[in-house]
Amino acid sequence: MRNRWRQFRSFFTRRVRYKVTRGGLLFVFALLLIGFAAVASANNLLFLIVAAMLATLIVSGFVSRMCLAGLELDFLVPEHIPAGRHVPAKLFVRNQKWLMPSFSIRVEAIHSPDSPTLKSGVYFPLIASRATLGETVEVRFPRRGTYRQNGFAFSTSFPFGFLEKSARVTLRRETLVYPSLDPHPGFEDLLFGIDGEIETHYRGLGKDFYRIRPYEVQESAHHIDWKASAHVGAVQVREFAREQEATVEMFLDRDIPFTLDAWFERAVDCCAFLAWRLSGRGVSVHFRSQGFDFRQPEDGDIYAILKCLALVYPLRSQATAPPLEDSSYKIVVTPSPRRFTDAGWMGARILSPDMLPFPEERGS
Repeated sequence: MRNRWRQFRSFFTRRVRYKVTRGGLLFVFALLLIGFAAVASANNLLFLIVAAMLATLIVSGFVSRMCLAGLELDFLVPEHIPAGRHVPAKLFVRNQKWLMPSFSIRVEAIHSPDSPTLKSGVYFPLIASRATLGETVEVRFPRRGTYRQNGFAFSTSFPFGFLEKSARVTLRRETLVYPSLDPHPGFEDLLFGIDGEIETHYRGLGKDFYRIRPYEVQESAHHIDWKASAHVGAVQVREFAREQEATVEMFLDRDIPFTLDAWFERAVDCCAFLAWRLSGRGVSVHFRSQGFDFRQPEDGDIYAILKCLALVYPLRSQATAPPLEDSSYKIVVTPSPRRFTDAGWMGARILSPDMLPFPEERGS
């Protein structure tokens, strides 16, 4: 009984917005015109028509309000969501009314700069009483971070289309969104260059044959391929791949001035993009930042790094950490290259605001 009373009370307390349609304006204009004619002519038939039209308006408002009453919304999203990308989600609408169905219900996301957006609204012609309908939709989260309130709106113009009524619903559910994994301008070229540098960094003399290349000064003559040298007329050596697994040590510097907040967001997207792509190519990623140290795959999968990047924020720090692995390929994302060079990151690929320009303003 208590639950039924709460449902009955929520029907009256839910805030409903009204919007008069073009058909509603024409109907009101006709009502005023006939009402003026009824008063001017004192014709009882015209008064009956005016009364019927007023009753139609009242019934229309009551029925449309009843259609919006007792509706509940549930919204299920995938476990892993990158920002800025449309991902499939499941939207469920339940009609909790005992007997009355809901007609012509449309569900849309409330437009806000920090709210998720649906690629298109969802329309339900009929939701029977005590029934639940589901629909697959495409949703886009504009930024990384945690979403705790997702706003949606039910709307209907049933039965006559004179008024469009909408009721807002807020889902209080925490959703974690990763940084964007799509390539921003310049990211693909950066990844291509880093791929080549990693390949050069890890070439060596091991047991697995890698390639034949020209001899370089001060190299050992033990691996000279005399047959290939005679064939091309120049000294060639056999090169073998190292047995060591390729490891990239990536450091994101959180110690940045307030004027570089926009650049920091681009730096986070760049780290996420590089970590995601390198991990997909079988490279072991050792991601570090002030207060965070994670080795992939030893400590977990790549999603743990993306989760950290989803929640990371600028942090003032007095000390600069040195590199932990001498043999790894190193990437440092920082606005202060000299500070990291002095800390022992010589030879690292340093991405500063000069190498990683500020993001261009894009429409949402």
